[in-house]
Amino acid sequence: MEVHLEPSSASHWVSQMGAVINCADNTGAKNLYIISVKGIKGRLNRLPAAGVGDMVMATVKKGKPELRKKVHPAVVIRQRKSYRRKDGVFLYFEDNAGVIVNNKGEMKGS
Repeated sequence: MEVHLEPSSASHWVSQMGAVINCADNTGAKNLYIISVKGIKGRLNRLPAAGVGDMVMATVKKGKPELRKKVHPAVVIRQRKSYRRKDGVFLYFEDNAGVIVNNKGEMKGS
């Protein structure tokens, strides 16, 4: 996994509804299809989007059969689009990824 620091201005939101992101845990899911973002109220013609740390509802497109065809809560943990931390550092990763969690936000995998 590569982490890059970049001195530029950027948007926080990256993974829109309908995006397919990698699953970075050991639950048996290979990728996650984002179907909604928790806490987004919405605006006409704007797709809900999530950034690092946001809770999303997702389905598994590739992975174990017992995980597929069900809706799971997940948290976005990596994004390609650079984002600014509070200390002024801009950070981005080599891929978009998330992990499956339970309703309390605890990881399903280890």
